[in-house]
Amino acid sequence: MALDFAAGCIGGAAGVLVGHPFDTVKVRLQVQNVDKPLYRGTFHCFQSITRQESMLGLYKGIGSPMMGLTFINAIVFGVQGNAMRKLGRDTPLNQFLAGASAGAIQCVICCPMELAKTRMQLQGTGEKKSKRKLYKNSLDCLVRIYNKEGIRGINRGMVTTLIRETPGFGVYFLAYDTMTRSLGCEAEDPYIIPKLLFAGGMSGIASWLSTYPVDVIKSRLQADGVGGVNQYSGIMDCVRQSLKKEGWRVFTRGLTSTLLRAFPVNATTFATVTLFLMYMRNGEECVIQDCEQQAVPLQPLQSQAQPTSM
Repeated sequence: MALDFAAGCIGGAAGVLVGHPFDTVKVRLQVQNVDKPLYRGTFHCFQSITRQESMLGLYKGIGSPMMGLTFINAIVFGVQGNAMRKLGRDTPLNQFLAGASAGAIQCVICCPMELAKTRMQLQGTGEKKSKRKLYKNSLDCLVRIYNKEGIRGINRGMVTTLIRETPGFGVYFLAYDTMTRSLGCEAEDPYIIPKLLFAGGMSGIASWLSTYPVDVIKSRLQADGVGGVNQYSGIMDCVRQSLKKEGWRVFTRGLTSTLLRAFPVNATTFATVTLFLMYMRNGEECVIQDCEQQAVPLQPLQSQAQPTSM
């Protein structure tokens, strides 16, 4: 059990390193001022950040997801595994319910982590070297927000995070289970790893597509107040103002960079987890066979490789 958690954490860390630049672009596009947009689209945003802020600009705020990674993975793996055991049968509905319960509970860590990440990603926009940094790092960001706004401040966006993560994780586990079954991921299959990578990447895309509009609202609420002025009074006010100013397309802002990020992040996570387990379990024929010997059919791989950021 501990080895599975360790593999998932290492795989998740690799996924964060690969996917964080895309996440930075997504957040910048989601929260930019529609009246004075800085970026024309995904690729222009990439170019602008690297030119104005260097490559390091794409990794702003990475400390926050890295810090929360271990705790989030532990929660997701533990809750999802226990939920499946409690539910008894390995059915598509139970996969969704177990994933949804895991997604809901991990929001306790995920919401503050993403708040700090969002604030750090927006800090010094368009500047290679920020003349005045409000936050030194992700931890300092959370401390400052807590000192100013209390518990409610560091949990800004919690409701939208719950709305996003609960069905999002459910869709992820359901999609992954369905794809691994349809692809015929058997232990003796020489293409088992590419199949698992493909299943994970496509499941991540499906998960993001199912909840992306909620993520746009979450990002806007968490970024609100950065300049000292709060623009939105709540979720519905944010939805109304966004629709009024920008139309329905506002809910697709940053979607391209998100989908570009979703596949490699999930693929990287699966590859890292698989290689880690194969190395640590030296002497076993393969990771899948080892799982089957423990009488747990394929489902552990789904839990092991579940990425925290999708």
